[in-house]
Amino acid sequence: MQNFQLSLDSIFLRAEQFYPDKTVYTGGPAPAKLTYGEWADRTRRLGGVLDTLGISADGRVGTFAWNSGRHLELYFAAPCTGRVLHTLNIRLFPDQVVYIANHAEDEVVFVDRSLLGLFLPLLDRLPLLRHIVVMDDLPAGADRLEVPDDPRFHDYEVLLAAAEPVEFHVEDENQAAAMCYTSGTTGNPKGVVYSHRSTWLHSIGVLTNAGIGLDETDTVMPVVPMFHANAWGLAHAAPMAGASLVFPGPDMTPQGILKLLQEQEVTLSAGVPTIWQGVLPLLDGVELPKLRRIPCGGSAVPLALSEAFREKLGRPILQAWGMTETSPVATASHVPARNRDLAEDEQAHLRSRQGLPLPGVQVRIVEPGSITPLPWDDEATGELQVCGPWIAAEYYQPDEPVQLTTEDGWMKTGDVAAIDRFGSVRLVDRTKDLVKSGGEWISSVELENLLMAHPDVKEAAVIGVRHPKWDERPLACVVLQEGATVTGDEILEYLRPQVAKWWLPDAVEFIDEVPKTSVGKFSKKDLRTRFADYHLEE
Repeated sequence: MQNFQLSLDSIFLRAEQFYPDKTVYTGGPAPAKLTYGEWADRTRRLGGVLDTLGISADGRVGTFAWNSGRHLELYFAAPCTGRVLHTLNIRLFPDQVVYIANHAEDEVVFVDRSLLGLFLPLLDRLPLLRHIVVMDDLPAGADRLEVPDDPRFHDYEVLLAAAEPVEFHVEDENQAAAMCYTSGTTGNPKGVVYSHRSTWLHSIGVLTNAGIGLDETDTVMPVVPMFHANAWGLAHAAPMAGASLVFPGPDMTPQGILKLLQEQEVTLSAGVPTIWQGVLPLLDGVELPKLRRIPCGGSAVPLALSEAFREKLGRPILQAWGMTETSPVATASHVPARNRDLAEDEQAHLRSRQGLPLPGVQVRIVEPGSITPLPWDDEATGELQVCGPWIAAEYYQPDEPVQLTTEDGWMKTGDVAAIDRFGSVRLVDRTKDLVKSGGEWISSVELENLLMAHPDVKEAAVIGVRHPKWDERPLACVVLQEGATVTGDEILEYLRPQVAKWWLPDAVEFIDEVPKTSVGKFSKKDLRTRFADYHLEE
C-alpha cells in the first residue's frame, strides 16, 4: 500500500475540488455567505498572510473568536501551512486566557472585533505575542472599539486582499495540527495537541453513521463553540463530506439559534444540553422538517430534555460522549437495529446512554487504581478508560507531572461508567461528583435526570454536602420553571418512588440558576463552594 499522509491539506483539497458550490454561512448582526470555492481561495490567501507576518514554521496561531467562516479559514490555513491552530476559550477568566496563550507561546492571535473589549486588557501580559489581527464581525454603522495605535495590530481583510494564495502541503501526518486546553477545574488548564493524523481519523469516525453521521446532503450547524475541542470535529468533518456549514457568529441566543435552524434549513446541529434547554420553550408550534439529527454532549443529556424534543419535533436529542483529551468524540448513542421494535419509552432509555465507541476507539471499566477490566453486565461500575488513534497519550508540557494514561496505555477519563454486554456505555458520574454516603456511592447524574423530568423543574444539580454520620449526603439544587410554586417536600415526594431510600436527597435548595462552566456545563465546583458550610442534621 502507498504511504499516503493523513493530513488536513487533503481534506481542504477535497472540499475545494469536489464541492466548490457548497456554502459556508455566518449568522449574527453581520451575516455573510461564501461558497466553498470562495472560502478555499481566502484560506489559501490566509496561508500567505501567515508567511507575510513571519509566523515561524511551527508557530502557534491563536484565535479569540466566535463560530464563523473566518474562523473556519483559520482552522485550515494554520495547520495546512505547518503551523498549529490554537483556539482560545473566550469565556475563561482573564488569568486563564493569559496563562494559556503564554504557555502555548502564541505568536499571533486573530480576534473578532466584537471581542476586543475582552482581549485588549490582556495585552500587557502577553509578551510573546507579535501580532494581533482584528476580524471585523460588526455591521456597518455599529459602535466599534478603537484599535490601539500599535504596529502589532492588523486588519484581517486588508491583509487578505494584499496576500498571494499559497500551496498547501503537509509532509508528516504526525506533526501537530491544533491544540486545545482543558477548562482547568483543578490547577492550571492543560494543553492537548492534536496531530494531522488523529484529526483526519477523528473526522472519518464522526462521518460514519456509528458516529454523528453526516454526508454531502447535510447542512451542519455547530452550536458548540469552535474553541471547544475543535467544534466536536464538525468543522473538519463537514468539508470532508462536502456538507454545507452554518455558523451562529456572536448571536448565541436561543432565538438566534432557532432562526438559523429555520432559515438555513439546517439538517444537523450539535451543542451542549444548556443550549437545547434554552431553545426548548420556543418550539411550540414550530416545524423544522429538515432537521434530522441533534447530537448533544459536554455533559449528560437529561432524558426529559431529549424526549421533549422528540415530542415537539419528532426527533430526540442523541447522546455523544467525549473529552478534550479524546478529540473529542469517543462514543455515540443510537438505538440498535435489534431494539427498534421496542416501545418508545424503552427506546428512550437506550438513547439516553452514551452509546457505543466509534470505530477505532476501545473502552473498558476498571476499579480505581487497577487495570483489570470489570465485567460488561451493566451493573458493575468503574472508571471508564479509553484508547484509540485520536486519544491523547499525554498533556502538552504540564506544569507538574500528570499520569494521563495507565501502564498499559489506556487513558484515564475520570468518568465512572457501566457497560452492557453489547458494549454500550452508560455514564454514572464524574469521579469527583459522586456522593459517597456511608461508604456507598450515589450518582448525581441519575438524580439530576430524574429531577429534570419534573414538569416544574428547569435545571437541577446534585452535590454532596458534609454529614455528621454518613460523611456525605446529596443536596438537590433546583431551578424552577417560571411561575412554578412547587415545594422542596413535593420534589422529594416525586423522587421517592423512583430511587432507593438512601439515595433520596436530604434537602432541596431552590436557586436562581445553576452556575455554568466556560463551555456551558454545570459547574458543581461553584455549587460546592457556595454550600460548603451547609448544615445537615444527623
